Amino acid sequence: MADRGGLGEAAAAGASPASAPGRNPTLGWRERLRAGLAGTGASLWFVAGLGLLYALRIPLRLCENLAAGTSSLISGLIFIFEWWYFHKHGTSCIEQVSVSHLQPLMGETDSSISEPGSPSRSRESEISRQNLSECKVWRNPLNLFRGAEYRRYTWVTGKEPLTYYDMNLSAQDHQTFFTCDTDFLRPSDTVMQKAWRERNPPARIKAAYQALELNNDCATAYVLLAEEEATTIVDAERLFKQALKAGETIYRQSQQCQHQSPQHEAQLRRDTNVLVYVKRRLAMCARKLGRIREAVKIMRDLMKEFPPLTMLNIHENLLESLLELQAYADVQAVLAKYDDISLPKSAAICYTAALLKTRTVSEKFSPETASRRGLSTAEINAVEAIHRAVEFNPHVPKYLLEMKSLILPPEHILKRGDSEAIAYAFFHLQHWKRIEGALNLLQCTWEGTFRMIPHPLEKGHLFYPYPSCTETADRELLPTFHHVSVYPKKELPLFIHFTAGFCSSTAVIAILTHQFPEIMGIFAKAVLGLWCPQPWASSGIEENTQDLKSEDLGLSSG
Repeated sequence: MADRGGLGEAAAAGASPASAPGRNPTLGWRERLRAGLAGTGASLWFVAGLGLLYALRIPLRLCENLAAGTSSLISGLIFIFEWWYFHKHGTSCIEQVSVSHLQPLMGETDSSISEPGSPSRSRESEISRQNLSECKVWRNPLNLFRGAEYRRYTWVTGKEPLTYYDMNLSAQDHQTFFTCDTDFLRPSDTVMQKAWRERNPPARIKAAYQALELNNDCATAYVLLAEEEATTIVDAERLFKQALKAGETIYRQSQQCQHQSPQHEAQLRRDTNVLVYVKRRLAMCARKLGRIREAVKIMRDLMKEFPPLTMLNIHENLLESLLELQAYADVQAVLAKYDDISLPKSAAICYTAALLKTRTVSEKFSPETASRRGLSTAEINAVEAIHRAVEFNPHVPKYLLEMKSLILPPEHILKRGDSEAIAYAFFHLQHWKRIEGALNLLQCTWEGTFRMIPHPLEKGHLFYPYPSCTETADRELLPTFHHVSVYPKKELPLFIHFTAGFCSSTAVIAILTHQFPEIMGIFAKAVLGLWCPQPWASSGIEENTQDLKSEDLGLSSG
C-alpha cells in the first residue's frame, strides 16, 4: 500500500499560496512530544535495558557471571557496537578503521612498486576525479521559499524540513551571489554582507531593515525579506518586485562603470547575479500563483538575456512550467538543446525525456498484450528511456509510484541521490499522473534496469558507475525524520550474521550452565549421545538390559 502521509503533509505546507495558518497549540504540543519521543527512542530503550539488568542482577547472579565471562561480554559489546555503526553509517567500523590506519602503511609499499606515471596511477586519479564531480552538491533550481513554505510546514507538523548543513550551503551561496569586494563603498551593502553571514533568522531580518533605513533601494535587503519574512507567496512576490525595481537601477549604473576598474567589474557581476536571481524567483512566484504563461515568458527572456548563467539551471524551471501547460512540443525543443552528451545530466532531463516517449505508447500499453506480441518500436524506445532514467537516478520510481512518502525538497540536491529524487518527484509527480498509463508502464519496466547493471558501483551501462558517496551526502542534506533511500542495498555480511549467532548462543549456554549445572550436564550428555554415539554407551545400555532381565527372572521364579 502506498504511503501518502508525507505527500499530504508536503502538499499542505508547500503547494497552496494561501495565508499562513494559525498555530494550533494542542496539535503543536502533541507533535512536539511525538517528535521528542521519536528522537529519544534509542535512549529510552537503553535506559530500559539498564533497568532490566539491575532488577535481574540477583536472580541471574550477574556479578558472578560478569567475573566469569568477561571475554564473552566484551565480544557481545563489540558486536552490538558494530551492528549499530553499520546501520547508522552503512559501513563496518572495523573495516573503516583498517582502511584508514592500515592501508596508508601498506600503500607506501605499493607506491614504491608503481611509478607515478604508471597507467594504474592515472586510472585511479581519473576515477577519483569522477567520484568528486559526481558527489558535488548543487543548488536545487526549484527550491521553495523559507518563510512562505518551509516555515509553514514547521507550523503544521512541528518538524524542521531543512538541515543545518543545507542552510549553511545556502548561506555560502548567498555570500557568493550577493556580495563583492566593493561592498564597503555603500553602507547598506556592508550591513547586508553581515546579514548573509548571520545564522539567526531574526537577526538577518533585522539587519535587512537596517540596510533599508540606510538605502531604500537596497535590492538584496528586499530579497532577504522576501525569502525569509514573507509568510505567503503574494507577500514574497510584492517584495521581489521592489527588489527588481531597485536591482534594475543599480544594474544600469554598474554597466556604465564596468570598464573603470576590476572592482567595478566585480560589482557588475554581483548586480547581474542579483537581477537574475530576482527575475527567476518572480517567475517561480507567478508559477505558484497560477500565472504559468507569464512565468514561461520570464524564464525564456532570462535564458536569452543571460545565456552564460546556465549554472542556475533555469531550463529545469522552464521544463516544469511547460509540462504544466501540456506544451509537449516545447518541452521536446528544450530537451533537444539541453539533453546533450556534453552537458551535465539531471533527473529532470532524463525522466522528462522518458515521460515524453512514454506518453506516445502508455495509453494502449498492456503487459499481457506486450508479452504475447512483443514490444513495438515505440514501446522499446519508451522502455529504453525509462531504463536510462532509472540508471541515472534509481531512487525516483519509488516516489513516483508512491511506494515511499514524499517530504519537502531541500535547498540543495546531490545528483543521482535521494535528495534529487525527492526534488524531482515533488514537482513532477502530477505530470506523470496526468498522462494515462505512464505510471503503469513505469511500474512494469523500471526494475528491469538493474539486470543490465549487476554491479552498479563498478560499471554502468549508459553513465558512469553509481557513486558510493550519495548516502553520506544525502543524510546531511535531508532531515532526520526521513528514511534515506540507499542504492544499491547494503546487506549485512555473512560473517556478521555468523558472529552474532555464535556470540549469542555462547552467552545463553554459559548463563544456563552457570545457573543450572546438573540439568545442562544431562542435556549435554543427551545431545552428545544423539550426535556422536560411543561404544561405551551401547555396552552400558546392554549391561543395564541384562541386569533388568535377571531381576525379572528372579521375580518370576520367586
